[in-house]
Amino acid sequence: MRLGRIVGRVYCARQTPCADGKKFLLVEPLRWEDSAPCGDPFVAADAVGAGASEKVFWVASRDASVAFDDAPCVDAAIVGIVDGCHFPPPAGEGGGRGGEAA
Repeated sequence: MRLGRIVGRVYCARQTPCADGKKFLLVEPLRWEDSAPCGDPFVAADAVGAGASEKVFWVASRDASVAFDDAPCVDAAIVGIVDGCHFPPPAGEGGGRGGEAA
């Protein structure tokens, strides 16, 4: 899974029947380490009801189609809304876990 932020919504007047009833959102990919943008925005089908400016998990390729019961023809899908993220420091770096000078 990859990290992204919702930056917009895409509206279609006409679309293929396999995309009917799907919400399409514009997602900006982010780095896990610092949530900095790391690529161009892209369109993803929303499987979880994500909203504006939320951080989300997204998947691509075949995994995107599996996110829906009816397996629509999509290249990317939003499969989770991120509530928080914690990266513990590596062993020996702060936090009182070994490696500290006395």
